Amino acid sequence: MAAQDGSGVRLGVDIGGTFTDVALEVPNSTGAQRFSAKVLTTPQAPEQGVIQAILAVLREARLAPGDLSIIIHGTTLATNAIIERKGAKTALITTEGFRDTIEIRHENRFEQYDVNIDLPPPLVPRRLRFVVPERVDARGNTIVPLDEAAVERLAERIAAERIESVAIGFLHSFTNPAHEQRTREILAARLTGVTFTLSCEVSPEMREYERFSTACANAYVQPMMGRYLVDLEEVLRTEGFRCPLFLMLSGGGLTTVETAIRFPVRLVESGPAGGAIFASHVARQCGLDKVLSYDMGGTTAKICLVDDFQPQTSRAFEVARIYRFKRGSGLPLRIPVIEMVEIGAGGGSIARVDQLKRITVGPDSAGADPGPACYGRGGTAPTVTDADLLLGRIDPTGFSGGRMALDREAAEAAMQGEIAASLDLDQALAAFGVSEIVDENMANAARVHAIESGKDARGRTLIAFGGAAPLHAARMAEKLGLDRVLVPSNAGVGSAVGFLRAPIAYEIVRSQLQRLDSFNPDAANALLETMRQEGEAIVRLGEPEAPLTETRSAFMRYRGQGHEIAVPVPARPYGDADGAELLAAFEHAYRRLYSRVIPGVEVEVLSWVLLLSGPMPQGDAAPPPVLAPSHPEPARRRAVFDSDAADFVEVAIYERGALQPGAVIPGPAVIVEDETSTVISRHFDAKIDAFGYIELTRRGG
Repeated sequence: MAAQDGSGVRLGVDIGGTFTDVALEVPNSTGAQRFSAKVLTTPQAPEQGVIQAILAVLREARLAPGDLSIIIHGTTLATNAIIERKGAKTALITTEGFRDTIEIRHENRFEQYDVNIDLPPPLVPRRLRFVVPERVDARGNTIVPLDEAAVERLAERIAAERIESVAIGFLHSFTNPAHEQRTREILAARLTGVTFTLSCEVSPEMREYERFSTACANAYVQPMMGRYLVDLEEVLRTEGFRCPLFLMLSGGGLTTVETAIRFPVRLVESGPAGGAIFASHVARQCGLDKVLSYDMGGTTAKICLVDDFQPQTSRAFEVARIYRFKRGSGLPLRIPVIEMVEIGAGGGSIARVDQLKRITVGPDSAGADPGPACYGRGGTAPTVTDADLLLGRIDPTGFSGGRMALDREAAEAAMQGEIAASLDLDQALAAFGVSEIVDENMANAARVHAIESGKDARGRTLIAFGGAAPLHAARMAEKLGLDRVLVPSNAGVGSAVGFLRAPIAYEIVRSQLQRLDSFNPDAANALLETMRQEGEAIVRLGEPEAPLTETRSAFMRYRGQGHEIAVPVPARPYGDADGAELLAAFEHAYRRLYSRVIPGVEVEVLSWVLLLSGPMPQGDAAPPPVLAPSHPEPARRRAVFDSDAADFVEVAIYERGALQPGAVIPGPAVIVEDETSTVISRHFDAKIDAFGYIELTRRGG
């Protein structure tokens, strides 16, 4: 498989809940020329939308399939399968006595005073959870040998139930995987057409509930994702594509199709991860060390903190939350992820009036089928996109470059019937109410996310991308007290562009409990070397020769605490004196989060994290010199709702393609392009910077 060296024609494709986005980069003497396309997602056969979008952008660039050197793909298919419970029929095999671990959870209540609290049902029902006698202790010693006869008997029951996928999760298997491996070996010899997931491979960490939950999720989506990726490769070959296909991981790196088929659970946040990589690339270009990444598409909005050009990361993620995105109400996955808050606030999010006569928006979305009412595809519920159309922010004849005309009358009927009539409001105020609610939801999510991370949203630059974010960015900045907004080129397909900026990489986590006051460097070095070898075997599939970069962190806590924090640690062999250095790193991270340390309490390492990555792809060329300020004439004018005047005002409309670096646009105004529009409120002025990005600056800020 060819390496991703950054040369040649490269293409990124992102399947979202509403749109499938494609970004194509063609190298030239000044860096690269970029083309993009956005088509409606085809939920029943996602590969059709992918091929449709790729062929459309190739036609625009006048290229043939054989001209591509690499395709990078991100998708929400795994996430949607878990949320919609449309995965494979899955069984779980676990240690005798632990059959109900994935249902008991932690026994904590995320909604303290709700006597009728609902918990997400496990992906594997109780009748398909089987146990076998075996036991390994926390140090990896065998206490009860595996009952192989019991495993053999299970093969008959699994075949009788027509199970498609099996998750195997034994107690403490992260310290000694022999029983899980032997169970797979026995069953694989007796079952055909069944896939297997071992918890010791997909999530080799302590805490059996999270480990079992992750193994079940991987098994649940593995057959479907395996079929999809095999079918996609076949369709690409049929259409004449011969270049390698890579998948975007939730942690921000790329991997091969083979690894993605083996661990599809690592793809659950691949699309949003591409957006965060895009924002971090823009931050590095522009020298912005504190950024708030804001990605609003058709179904959700994603908000991520980017500090020192790196997005915030985590090793835990919840999917399919059932309490309006409340932490603790979803299924936990122990996988490397770019940490962000994701809420049901997209262009397709449905607005309604609740029993208390309040406007609510989302989390459910009209998606791509039928889509918002204004799409004219049968949708009747009012959405954020319908509100933006009625507020004059979207030109109904210029949406998606004029390829998709919007039905204003359908949007009016939906807004009038559901919102305006229910609240006895003017239709424009009803649409403004929908927009205000979704903007406040996003701003509040950003505030809470920053506080939970021990950081501050204030003082940051908001980088807005995705089809809907530039429409709402100025208002969101006002609510957050931010003075600067940046809308990069190709913002409407930002996640797909982000795929082109990601390195081939793989992250591995292993649990090894160590107290720092009795630190054992030999044990740590041996574990990390094993992790490096495993990661290198995967990364070398895509980077056979290139030098690799190793980054490490450790999850530490004060002894007796229930949870740990991530601490960056040096990537080198450790010695006896490094216990003190690791302690200093922990105290620095702990003080940043909690503004204090606890003296006299021992510190322990629970898990080690090793990220191995290839070279970063070549970025854009250096920006041209900034031209003298200019004041271009608008292409036209139209009425846009002004929140301060609570009425429509005539504003200037500019075509982004006609604006040159140095152009100054006073607000209020709208800058339109094929994939999105940037609304400039009366509190901001805009200019086009040296990269061609739209920079909004608050007056007097």
